Parts: sequence; C-alpha cells; structure tokens
Amino acid sequence: MTTKTVKELAEHVGGVVHGDQTVPITGAATLNEAGEGDISFLANLKYEKEVQTSRASAIIVSEEADLPDRVLIRCRDPYYAFMQVVVLLYGHREHEKVGISPRASVAANAAIGRDVDIHDFAVVLHDVQIGDNTCIYSNCTIGPGTKIGRDCVLYPNVTIYDGCCIGDRVTIHSGTVVGQDGFGYATHDGVHHKIPQVGGVVIEDDVEIGANCAIDRGTLGDTIIGRGSKLSNLIAIGHNTKIGPYSLLVAQVGIAGSVQVGHHCVFGGQVGVVGHIKIGDQVKIGAQAGVINDVPDKLSVVGSPAWPITQAKRSLTLLKELPEFRKKLRELDKSLRRLIQDG
Repeated sequence: MTTKTVKELAEHVGGVVHGDQTVPITGAATLNEAGEGDISFLANLKYEKEVQTSRASAIIVSEEADLPDRVLIRCRDPYYAFMQVVVLLYGHREHEKVGISPRASVAANAAIGRDVDIHDFAVVLHDVQIGDNTCIYSNCTIGPGTKIGRDCVLYPNVTIYDGCCIGDRVTIHSGTVVGQDGFGYATHDGVHHKIPQVGGVVIEDDVEIGANCAIDRGTLGDTIIGRGSKLSNLIAIGHNTKIGPYSLLVAQVGIAGSVQVGHHCVFGGQVGVVGHIKIGDQVKIGAQAGVINDVPDKLSVVGSPAWPITQAKRSLTLLKELPEFRKKLRELDKSLRRLIQDG
C-alpha cells in the first residue's frame, strides 16, 4: 500500500485542498470506520453529521461543502475522486502469471495471444481465439469458436458456450454461464417442443458480469450486453435481449427474451421484465418492480406493475391516509343518515 500526502492526492484527482496539505494518507475508509491516516468522502450532504464524529485525517467533499476545522479535498465529483484515490492507494487485484498450465486442456488449433494465463483444469476447445493479457482461471470452459478479447479476466468455473464473442477488458466472475440455450419451446397438443437456439451472445468491451449469472444465447440473432455495462450477481438475461451501453443491473434482475434496453439504464435489485418490450434510454427502475409495458426515455418507475415514480409517491401518500379517510366517511355516512331520518 502506498503513502501519499493530501496535496498529492488532490493533484491526482484535480481537487483543491482546504487545510494542512502535508497530512500523510495511508488508507481509505468510510466516515464511520476511518481512523488516523485514512481518507474518506462525503458525497451526500445527508451524512454531513457523520463528519463531525469521523476520525478520518482528510475528507473528499464537493466544491461547495463548508466543513471548518477539517482537512478537505474539494472537487466536482467526490465519489469518483474517492474511487481514484482508492485505486492509487491499493491498486486493483493482481492476477498470478502462470502462462498456460500443463494441467489445462487447450485445443491444438486454439489461437492464444501473448501473455495469456490459463490456469489448472481450464478447458479451451477448438477454434477458440483469446486476446493478449487475458486470464482464464481454473475450471473455466471455453466452447468451440468463441472469441475472447484482450485484457479479460474469467474467474474460476465460468462457462462460455460455443460461438460467443467477448470483447476487450471484460470481467466475468465465478459461476456465470454465457451462451446456454434460451427458454424457447413451441407447445403443440400440450407438448413442449424445443426450438434450436442458433444465435450467440455478444459481450461488448469493458463489461463486468457478477457471479452466478446466466445469459441466454439468441434463438436466431444474438443476445447483446452493451459496452461498459455492469451486471451484479444472480442475473438472468433471456435470449435475444439487448442491453444498451453503460447500464447498471443490480443483483437478481430477471429479463425475459427479446427485450430492448437503452443506454445508461439502472435496474434495482430483483426487477423483473417481461419479454418483447422496449425500455428507453436513461430509465431507472426501482427494486422489485415488475415491468410489463414499454418504458419511455428518462422515466423512473417503481412497483409491480411498474408505474411512474411521481404517481406512485402520490398514491402511497394517499394509501397511508386511507384509515383516516375511512373514519371520516363513516362519520359522514352517520350524519347523512341522521339528516334523512330527521327530515
């Protein structure tokens, strides 16, 4: 781990120091957990009270934050700056250089780039192409005709079926399966007949996929995960679905087949999406929402079935007041009955 002064960190993130620039920083932590020598951050002003009790030696804050008697680095985007600091202090996980293990099974006609690491018991089948500086961990299986780009990491027990295409700088975590058959059946006279899944999966550059995800291959065309998108754990993507660039999918999202998702979308945990609909650009979907219709650009939706968050908030507010409304209606009903009887 590296030691840096506050001044050096500010220069690294393009920030401005308030206070002692010579304070040494040896680590990074949250406001609650930070101690002497740690740097922390404040990205949301609702946590400002925690600054008063934090033992952090320095705090990264927004440009307009005013926190007297603390050593600060002021910058435009505190969370992004904190990420840069963490990378500088700790670096990313380093992968052991093992070359091609003699205990791996690599087809004779597989095209392996320079400085590729293939660990014990990995299986690379015929006509596979693997780009430079890629790391394939133990017990991975790479199906025939698959292409994997440069600087990728496949953690243990990843399975890539035949004919898939993985871009550059892609990370796939343990237990994920890419390119298995989609859920396609033709039901005739009560019997479900399997439809051959002859498409593939395309994972574009700079994608990260969490552990134990399942991405179906296309029935005829390809299932596509767009450039720069990040998928958490336990996510299922149906056949022929297309996820746009730079989207974020939180754990346990399930998307059925032939869905089109725009760019920079955010899906909360356990979101479910029916097949054959279109979700626009920059859409935000709240946790556990059930999406059954198209969603236009830049809309935020919640609930099951999902509906615009502004309407949902009003409805929830009214829902909380229903007992009081019920009480008043009963009183009005009694008053009305008395008036009728007296009349």
